[in-house]
Amino acid sequence: METGLYVSLSSQIALDRRLTTLADNVANANTVGFRATEIKFNDVVADNGKAKVAFVDQGEEFLSTRSGGLTETNGMLDFAIRGDAWFAVETPSGQTLTRDGRFTLTDNGDLVTLNGYPVLDAGGAPIQIDGNAGPVKISADGQLNQNGQPIAALGLFEADLSAGFVRAGNSGIIPNAAPEPVVDRIDAGVAQGYVEESNVNAVAEMTQLITVTRAFESINALLQKSESSIDNAIRTFGGSQ
Repeated sequence: METGLYVSLSSQIALDRRLTTLADNVANANTVGFRATEIKFNDVVADNGKAKVAFVDQGEEFLSTRSGGLTETNGMLDFAIRGDAWFAVETPSGQTLTRDGRFTLTDNGDLVTLNGYPVLDAGGAPIQIDGNAGPVKISADGQLNQNGQPIAALGLFEADLSAGFVRAGNSGIIPNAAPEPVVDRIDAGVAQGYVEESNVNAVAEMTQLITVTRAFESINALLQKSESSIDNAIRTFGGSQ
């Protein structure tokens, strides 16, 4: 009977973690460049004498690699990534990857995010642009040009997220493994005058949220029933002595 309680408790812990990620996904359904968090669950099989008991582990988080839809803005400094890559920006937490390409220029010509964080080139250095030197154009590989002359290269990066990551702000992530510049990849590029919307399917996430909530409530009811049975058994055996 105690084994059943432990199995149910392990399921509740996993479901609670999934509820947290689903709620975060729903909250960021309209966040530019946001990628949904998914969780992979595994059974942990324990040898319990004659029978093997399957517990549920807490799950391993990973990001959905599905691209969000592109919205045309016609903004000269609005950029969207095509393919599986990231922009890099310098934040107080360190180098952060993001797919939110809504950039702007400071009075000093620094290319920054809407939060004022410097946007980095492929070498990890801040990008500077002369705002008085004409319109900025970008090639598919991220090269920035003014008056037909290259002035900088917008960095595109890739990272092994299987090594772990943490969220930074709404759409940013900081991977545990150091990101690397994207080179010689024809499947990754930049579109100017567009931004990438969140890749969260709000309807599907809400449906999952309801399903997981009901499962959590069902297991909670089972736990309460099991605890009641244990209490009754204790009272019965205790009274018979």
